[in-house]
Amino acid sequence: MTDPKWAVATERGRYYRDPAGGPDLISVTNCLSAIAKPALLPWAAGMAADQVLAEPIAVARRARTEPAALRRDLVAAHRQYTEQAQNLGTRVHNRAQAQVLGVPYPDDDEVEPYARQLARWFRLWQIDLGADVEAVETTVMHRRYGYAGTGDLWVWLPTGRYRRRQLWLVDYKTSAEKPVDTVYDEQPLQLAALKWAPEWLLPDDTSERAPRPHRTALLNLRPRGHAFIEVPSGIEQFRGFLAAMRTARYLHSAPSAYTTVVPPWAPGASDRKAA
Repeated sequence: MTDPKWAVATERGRYYRDPAGGPDLISVTNCLSAIAKPALLPWAAGMAADQVLAEPIAVARRARTEPAALRRDLVAAHRQYTEQAQNLGTRVHNRAQAQVLGVPYPDDDEVEPYARQLARWFRLWQIDLGADVEAVETTVMHRRYGYAGTGDLWVWLPTGRYRRRQLWLVDYKTSAEKPVDTVYDEQPLQLAALKWAPEWLLPDDTSERAPRPHRTALLNLRPRGHAFIEVPSGIEQFRGFLAAMRTARYLHSAPSAYTTVVPPWAPGASDRKAA
């Protein structure tokens, strides 16, 4: 994930400002964060367990001397890991953008293995960065539905009949540990949202009609390998995304407290009714 120009962090998650002055647009990833992810709970517990197993003596000592602080640190273990992974993902995306555009990028030993895998993928598909790449790190918008998001790569590949070129929307996914073939349930919805957005922003902050990709895929980048995985992004997936967006918007505007109902003869009931 990168930090697009018009994206802003809010207490309700990421939103995009509309350069044209319209209402703020909820981000695609913000919408999908409202989807329940059952694997997250055991994963978070595993992060805490790993921290205990890595330093059992130190943890045992802290359990006696500062149990409250230890508990706080163990509860936060998964957040620290997530922040580190997000930071690495942002740097890999920035490196990939520099790679495509042919501009310098600072040395980063942690990022370079991923950059080499991306370069391998470009060579495998014989991609001419000047002729085949349509866009990189570009924000798309759907003002009618009120959302926006940023795609990683639009590229032409010879995947059609008789090797006819087709426009692919590709989303980079980085991880140091996940299997190279990992796909999560919400990722097709993410790509569908980007694919069906009718406009994208230009460098001068104006917008124009965005090209509709023929196909969508994840490019899973790992330090020692990569996988190019096509995922569906048709109308069914788009409808699924819109449902997630409506859920996210409801949760963002839902009240934080509700009225307690008591019998009319209970002490203080008339005061509550008047209030």
